[in-house]
Amino acid sequence: MAAVRIQEAASHRLDEIYRYTRARWGEEQADHYVTGLFEAFDKIESRGVMSRPVPTAFGVEGYFFRYQRHVVYWRRLSNGGIGIVTILHERMHQIDRFREDFALSESSTKT
Repeated sequence: MAAVRIQEAASHRLDEIYRYTRARWGEEQADHYVTGLFEAFDKIESRGVMSRPVPTAFGVEGYFFRYQRHVVYWRRLSNGGIGIVTILHERMHQIDRFREDFALSESSTKT
């Protein structure tokens, strides 16, 4: 099974998601939601989540899938692992946010 690496922008987004959910619906729901995200990450390799290629308009190679109200963007790393690039709420402007977060992941380690 390929290792899943949470890249910098995705880590920040996970923190934001947790804090928002905890403030809005409580700690138990925040724990449940974030745990569900991590379970979904673990299903990427086995195709337990339905990933599709990132649209060409985004200008990068990668994949995405929906998890409840969020879109998870990921890419295959040079070592064969899976890099979670970012996690964006469905109401966010996807292209601009994705490009910002993907640029951040490109500036960090490629593996």
